[in-house]
Amino acid sequence: MLNIKNLSAGYGQSLVLQDVTLQLAAGEIVALLGRNGCGRSTLARAVMGLAAAQGRIDWRGQNILGMKTFEIARLGIGYVPERRDVFPDLTVTQNLILGQKPGSRQGRWSLDDMFALFPQLQTRAGVRAGVLSGGEQQMLALCRTLMGDPALIVIDEPTEGLAPQWVGVVADFLKTLRQHGTAVLLIEQKLTIALDVADRCAVMGHGRIVFDGSPQSLRQDSVLRQEWLQV
Repeated sequence: MLNIKNLSAGYGQSLVLQDVTLQLAAGEIVALLGRNGCGRSTLARAVMGLAAAQGRIDWRGQNILGMKTFEIARLGIGYVPERRDVFPDLTVTQNLILGQKPGSRQGRWSLDDMFALFPQLQTRAGVRAGVLSGGEQQMLALCRTLMGDPALIVIDEPTEGLAPQWVGVVADFLKTLRQHGTAVLLIEQKLTIALDVADRCAVMGHGRIVFDGSPQSLRQDSVLRQEWLQV
């Protein structure tokens, strides 16, 4: 579904990614792990057309490198940035409705589905997003993206800064996506979350992929974890 090949990317004169190759299949959860500054978020931004890049990014056989972000989104890729970026002055319901793609057919997901996934959002439906807790805002950002019915969601650090009780909620959400056939590229630092939810794990170091394999293989490789991960 997603085929990244020989990708280099960065900002201005600063090259962050170097010759990155990574694939992701339909309905698969791939966790992208690594230390801060290794290039994981830059990879996510390159996929979404938000970072200057060279190489190739094929989405369902079409090279999307050089496309604008809204064009990439319309092809079926959703993006949840690390900052969440909810609209603070709009209500929960208004934020969710804005996630729908205008003029498109009815997707697999509705407001009722979002409220079923996260009942707490329903109780806060008329509340401005800016007054929600960090965990509630993360739920809202995830659900707003899901309202666009993407085939792939790129999620950057969804558990960063969350209280422990919300971390498990996010993990359950990711497992629900897999059950519904939605693929996920998960940028994450918490190894326990990645090992729990991912079908495959990739580890980045100094802008390159240094490991790509099963969670079980990563769990057993203590040398690699010590060298490249914050554990």
